Amino acid sequence: IYEARPGATVEAVSVALKAGNAMLLRGGKEAFRSNRALVALWHEALEEAGLPEEAVTLVPTTDREAVLEMCRLELLDLLIPRGGEELIRLVQQEARVPVLAHAKGVNHLYVDEKADLSMALRLALNGKTQRPAVCNALEAVLVHEKVAEAFLPRLEKAMREKGVELRACPRALPLLKEAVPAREDEWDREYLDLVLRVKVVSGLEEALAHIARYGSRHTEAICTEDPKAAWRFLEEVDASLVLWNASTRFNDGFELGLGAEIGISTSKLHAYGPMGPLELTTLKWVARSERGCLASDSIQVIVDNVVKTFAPNIFTPNGDGINDYFLPLTNKNIVKGISSFMIFDRFGGVVYEAKNLIRHKN
Repeated sequence: IYEARPGATVEAVSVALKAGNAMLLRGGKEAFRSNRALVALWHEALEEAGLPEEAVTLVPTTDREAVLEMCRLELLDLLIPRGGEELIRLVQQEARVPVLAHAKGVNHLYVDEKADLSMALRLALNGKTQRPAVCNALEAVLVHEKVAEAFLPRLEKAMREKGVELRACPRALPLLKEAVPAREDEWDREYLDLVLRVKVVSGLEEALAHIARYGSRHTEAICTEDPKAAWRFLEEVDASLVLWNASTRFNDGFELGLGAEIGISTSKLHAYGPMGPLELTTLKWVARSERGCLASDSIQVIVDNVVKTFAPNIFTPNGDGINDYFLPLTNKNIVKGISSFMIFDRFGGVVYEAKNLIRHKN
C-alpha cells in the first residue's frame, strides 16, 4: 500500500518476485493509470517466464475502502504501508496480519564540537538539497554550542543559495540573518521540501535526548573527529541506519549495496532498514531421517565434515543445564580413527568442537 510513485510498482514487485512472493498492490490514486500500465507489462513478463499472472495483482479501484479490505484479508502474510502518517497509522490499527511500516523520515545531523565543519556543511547540503522529497532527506541540524557561531552563518549562506528556508531555535536565531523561529510543534515534522530546522545544543547529551524525543527511527548522523563521541552516538541512537561522517541519503538499498528495496522499515520486527529480498524471505524447516527418529531420540554430530546422528545415551550431560553434551573419551568405537568432530545443541549452536584428535590422543 504505497504513495503515488509508479517507480515503486516496478521496484517493489521485482524484490517480491525475487524472494518468491506474490504481491497485491494498492498504489496512490494519482498514479492509478500508470500503475495499471506497469502491471500489464509485469503480466507479459510473467507469462514469458512461465509464471502465473496472478503473482502480481493491482487493486482495481482507488477507493480508500480497499485499504481496509486489504487490512482484513487474512490471506496475506504481510502488509507494507508506504506513505503519510495517517495511512500508516490506519494500516497498523486495522491490520489483522503483521505490518512492516515504512514511516516518515525525521532525520537529524548532529555537528559535534570536534566536527570538520567543511565536511558537516557538505553532509547537510547533500542530505537536504539532493532530493528533498524523499524519506532519507535531512530535516534538522543540531549544532554543538562551541561551533555554532562558526558554523551556522556558513550553513545559512550555502542553504540560501539552494533556496532552503531555515527555521531555528531561540539560541540559533541570533546567529542567522534570515531564519524564522521554529515552532515547538514542528520539531517532529517531515517537510519533504526545501525547509530545514536548526537547533543549538549544549553537547552530545542534549543531541541524543532531542533525537530520542523527535526522531522517527529512520536515519540519524553525526559529524565528528572524536571516536568516543561517535561510538556513543552509534550505539545509543535508535534508528534503522546510524551514520558517522556520512549523509542521511545513504539509507537506501542501492547506496548500501543491497540493490532494490521495497521500503525502509522503521519497525524492528522482523526487519529494520532497507527491505530487500532477504527481508521478504522466511525459513521453512525440513527434517529427514534414515531410521525414523523420534523426538529427544538423537543428537547431531559433524564427524570429519560428515553429518552423523547418534542416540543421546552415548553422551553425558555436563550438568550446567544448558542442553549441551560432551563425548566420553571411553567411547572408543566412535573416537577411534576420527580426526575432528563438532557437536551441536538443539538450536544449532556449536557446544563442543575437537580437532586433531589423533595427534593429541584425546
